[in-house]
Amino acid sequence: MQGKIIKGIAGFYYIYAKDGKLYECKAKGIFRKEKQKPLVGDDVEITILSDEDLKGNIVTILPRKNSLIRPAVANVDQAFVIFAAENPKPNSMLLDRFLIMMEQQEVPVVICFNKKDLAVDGELQELADIYRKCGYQVLLSSVEKSEGIDEISEALKGKTTVVAGPSGVGKSSITNAMQTDVAMETGEISRKLKRGKHTTRHSQVIPVGAETFLVDTPGFSSLYLPEIEAEELRFYFREFSEYEGECRFLGCSHTHEPDCRVKNALENGEISNSRYENYKMIYQELKERRKY
Repeated sequence: MQGKIIKGIAGFYYIYAKDGKLYECKAKGIFRKEKQKPLVGDDVEITILSDEDLKGNIVTILPRKNSLIRPAVANVDQAFVIFAAENPKPNSMLLDRFLIMMEQQEVPVVICFNKKDLAVDGELQELADIYRKCGYQVLLSSVEKSEGIDEISEALKGKTTVVAGPSGVGKSSITNAMQTDVAMETGEISRKLKRGKHTTRHSQVIPVGAETFLVDTPGFSSLYLPEIEAEELRFYFREFSEYEGECRFLGCSHTHEPDCRVKNALENGEISNSRYENYKMIYQELKERRKY
């Protein structure tokens, strides 16, 4: 039978199978021998050992569409990054770091600003426009007032989505709101996973509809950018791409060089000042990191 790994802890893998049931499985030794580790999000084939106890073995890991390093999940279609419009105030540096991580791993991003009912006049629209101009899909919501839920649902439909964002922004509320129409089995699955003997929080996949899954990733608000060279950083800021190759110097860092098209665009208001300032700070940080 086929299914998807929705949680993996201490050598046990919980498989949401095509029959709508949750099976606790071990991975066959062959994977260890071939140095292949099952990941949350993997589509797998399992053999059932006990229908009554819902136990089985993973026998095949089906080909992956992709696999992320941080968080370690497979077959992700997109990331859904949630920030609050207010309380807590959105941190553009944290958001830009999220975007860099996802650009580096070639995962499309949908940005959501929740608590729009608390937004200061004009500020939220201005922020949303900055990221829309860079080519990102931006949604505004208020789970409290049940606003924007349909748009979120539409953006997630039929996809496996990594959900990210700092605490206090309404991540859990949005995840819960997405589960209102889910069949009874999913509620059972959530309960079973929560009361399981392994309580450490790991990444887990939450089935929320037909072929629609959310990946909950604890610890995903890490600010550390892995394995990026300062010189590469410019490729992860989408709005710079149209000026690539137009600066006086090949490989221009867009920080201090003369005749830089990105800096010209900044002066002409074509590029967001806050995004550019964040770029410069992260660039400097990556330069400093290499020294040590």
